[in-house]
Amino acid sequence: MQEGGSRPVALRWRLVEEEERCGQGELFPERGVLDRHVGTGEYRGLEFLHVRAKRVINRVPASSRMPFRWTINPYRGCSHACTYCFARPSHEWLGLGMGEDFERRIVVKVNAVERTRAELASRRWAGEPIAMGTNTDPYQRAEGKYRLTRGIVEALAEAANPFSILTKSTLILGDLERLAEASRRTAVRVNLSIGTLDEGVWRETEPGTPHPCQRLAAVRRINEAGIPCGVLLAPVIPGLSDRPEQLEEVVTGCVEAGAVSISPILLHLRPGVREHYLAWLAGAHPELLAAYQAAYGGRAYLPSRDQAALTGLVGRLERSARRRAWPSGGP
Repeated sequence: MQEGGSRPVALRWRLVEEEERCGQGELFPERGVLDRHVGTGEYRGLEFLHVRAKRVINRVPASSRMPFRWTINPYRGCSHACTYCFARPSHEWLGLGMGEDFERRIVVKVNAVERTRAELASRRWAGEPIAMGTNTDPYQRAEGKYRLTRGIVEALAEAANPFSILTKSTLILGDLERLAEASRRTAVRVNLSIGTLDEGVWRETEPGTPHPCQRLAAVRRINEAGIPCGVLLAPVIPGLSDRPEQLEEVVTGCVEAGAVSISPILLHLRPGVREHYLAWLAGAHPELLAAYQAAYGGRAYLPSRDQAALTGLVGRLERSARRRAWPSGGP
């Protein structure tokens, strides 16, 4: 699978992202040497760093706010290049950069499918739900080449192990039949992340993702296939995508696409991500910089009352959109 030139690359594997720090030994071989594969054709501009993981089903720390306890992330780094991505610091922990490296140098756990099968078969595994897409997108561009998420979905289906997927990519539609088959064996849930339908905001903040209208179409197709699919309306970006008319547009689109749920989340900026995002903001929207520095200067999350207000507004917009869509009280 060599593409272009290839050379060994040394990375710092002992420092792993918080999500994977669970005291079960190292994730990667101690030497931390892997192969570099330079993308060509439709993958031009990307580099794929191959590594063999020691495990792929990882426990989320008990202190996490996440509503799940186990995850699988076959890729690290993400070609979606979202300006605000909370996972960017994970590349720095590996000795790479959180800027262009995160977007262009994608770590690929080439043995993720075989490790998934082995770990699901372990007597110690209790068959708990597994979430995918919790760190970087399982259907980013690399999936078109490596098909690791596809293999993991097949393994989970064979084991009848419940799972969920969060993605911004329409590549998931290529696995629609597999997901439908899995849903006949176990609980499967999909969420598409669609933060806005504003074309300008989308192009600025998520340059590597499919158009949000294409994602709405995917929501419809996934639900029509019998797989519950909702929308994570996230992130809602202060000053860019949080105007009521913008929120109403995306909520209406989600309802019309048949989304089974719509869950809004305000932008959060962890240390490291905050500095990266504010540097981008200073160039793209300098008029917003002072307000952001005041709001996020010493915190990752805006006050809970702000999230509550957003949740209330989106809830009202959703109820109104559903009444318009089904005035006689349909779905």
